[in-house]
Amino acid sequence: MTLLEFRSPVFLGLILLIPLCLYMHTRIRSVIQYSSLAIVDQVSPSWKIRLVHLPSILMAAALFSLVIALAGPRSPDKETLVREQGIAIMMVLDHSGSMQARDLVRDDTSVDRLAVIKEVLREFVSGDNHHLAGRAHDLIGLIAFAGYADSLCPLTLDHGNLQVMVNDLQIVTSRSEDGTALGDGLGLAVERLRDSDAESKVVILMTDGVNNAGAISPDQSGILAAQMGIKVYCIGVGSKGVAPFPSIDPFTRRQTLQPLRVNIDETILKQIAEKTGGRYFRATNKDVLSEIYREIDQLERTEHSETRYLQYTEHYATFVLAGLCFMGTGLLSARSMFQTLP
Repeated sequence: MTLLEFRSPVFLGLILLIPLCLYMHTRIRSVIQYSSLAIVDQVSPSWKIRLVHLPSILMAAALFSLVIALAGPRSPDKETLVREQGIAIMMVLDHSGSMQARDLVRDDTSVDRLAVIKEVLREFVSGDNHHLAGRAHDLIGLIAFAGYADSLCPLTLDHGNLQVMVNDLQIVTSRSEDGTALGDGLGLAVERLRDSDAESKVVILMTDGVNNAGAISPDQSGILAAQMGIKVYCIGVGSKGVAPFPSIDPFTRRQTLQPLRVNIDETILKQIAEKTGGRYFRATNKDVLSEIYREIDQLERTEHSETRYLQYTEHYATFVLAGLCFMGTGLLSARSMFQTLP
């Protein structure tokens, strides 16, 4: 049996005021003096006399119903299964210092690589871009890596929470945390996907550098992904050769852009994609990156389920409607068949 609970039970204390309101409404406001009540006592009371307090009782019921509605009655459904057609996707994002490069937006050097990636990723998940349909039915998780890998969001259908995690992701600023632990990032994604019951499991791995940190090599992680039947789509992000990076002029202390050489280990990324049945892409600008995600958007789909907790059925509307009905009936009866002298 489903139990009823309240979102704001503190409002239930207002029920204690209802008897006072009922008393104030039914108390005698005027008296007519008779020399004797003997004649009145001999008269049998009519149904109107018997029901004279009905309007007050209806008003009390109305107040009771409205107080219950104010407290937010709801019934929990903690065993609801959400079944959808989709796949399980782990997004693995590089947020190392090299993501500060300003080379993915043509004629605009104010936007760094990570900002562009986050924008395209949001469009991929929500379908805000007319080229991308969105992945409303997919379980999607988020892993970020620099000098080490960190699981920011587990596989979930709650894409609103995922979007918050994406928005909050920043480029590392501490030298001790910087680096490119590519193997650790992919290995952590494989571990998170291992427990999923989805038949199709995918990793979308984005990096702009060469593996130079971490405990697991990219090749080892790629082999593990292949053994688990996980496809890995690798995306090398950034221009080829040199890219403009922000730098502080030591004399003027103003930020300028300096061209620096960039390098992406495309060989290992291609090997990982080939071993796992995925593909390797190179995104040299935002338009190409959006096109890559449009291709990935055509992935296969399979049914999966996710248990969502803290789901409730709200019942306040029923109590509001009952309260209004009681109040309307009470006011109407008080002004008609049960109308009294002042």
